[in-house]
Amino acid sequence: MGVVTVWGVITAVFLALHAVPGGPAAVMLQGGAGGGDVNPAAVAALERELGLDRPLLVQYGSYLLDILRGDLGTSIKYSSPVGEIIATPFGNTVALVLMAIVIGCVVGIAFGALSAVWPGSVLDRVLSGLISVAVSTPGFVIAIFLSLFVGMSLGWFPSLGYTPIEDGFGDFLYHAFLPSLALSFGFLAMIGRVTRTSVLAVRREDWVRTARGMGLSRPRVFRRHVFRNAVNPVITVAGIQLGALLGATVLIEGVFNWPGIGSTLLNAINSRDYPLVQGIVIVFALVFVATSLLVDLMYRFLDPRVED
Repeated sequence: MGVVTVWGVITAVFLALHAVPGGPAAVMLQGGAGGGDVNPAAVAALERELGLDRPLLVQYGSYLLDILRGDLGTSIKYSSPVGEIIATPFGNTVALVLMAIVIGCVVGIAFGALSAVWPGSVLDRVLSGLISVAVSTPGFVIAIFLSLFVGMSLGWFPSLGYTPIEDGFGDFLYHAFLPSLALSFGFLAMIGRVTRTSVLAVRREDWVRTARGMGLSRPRVFRRHVFRNAVNPVITVAGIQLGALLGATVLIEGVFNWPGIGSTLLNAINSRDYPLVQGIVIVFALVFVATSLLVDLMYRFLDPRVED
């Protein structure tokens, strides 16, 4: 199913990009001519040089064969292998996503668990309200707020810019904190809601009341029994939300001027760089499929009752 999913993504993106008005040859020539009209003969000549004049089915088949050989193609705009172009930006984006996952899991699970332990209390209402605000606010709005208020007004963290990790890991994390925090809000809210619902459902089970009747303390029952049985839905949501986190980086990285794969993808779309766009989307699909597989495998370790 993972292979079929990746093939479907490749096919859908290939067809969608070729359906967009204005091919890459015209865009490249317009850029060189200052954005004015270009000679149709020059466009046709460049399309022949790039192989874009071939039938669509032939281009599709050739591209699939190249992918099977591990070749993502050559960027039309940069005239360099796609793999080399996306390596560094993809690493920067992965760093943001990993930091967002850590922030979202720690805060979201804590909020959800606390709300479930004291349902209906003032604490539950406050935390549930914060989660609702986080899930209903667009990520780019949160990013702009953090950049203007926390970054510029308070000056606690840089609102723009980037420091390569080789120039200092601490400085890299310092610059990455605000964009990763903005990226984590929607993810945090989903994790918090699912954690609260799952913990409440497990706490109502008869065996939980039996454990309490046997004299086990509430913290031990929660830690050893309730939370371990409530964590599977949380892991499922975390794995599914990875795709949403990768997609959200396009806007978040633009607000914070972060040189990640999202901004690279946006530039590639604007320049009609078909190989670069397709290469980035394929990497996204592979990451999502691999994460889904990892989540399925983790079930066996977290819950021995799960069968093969």
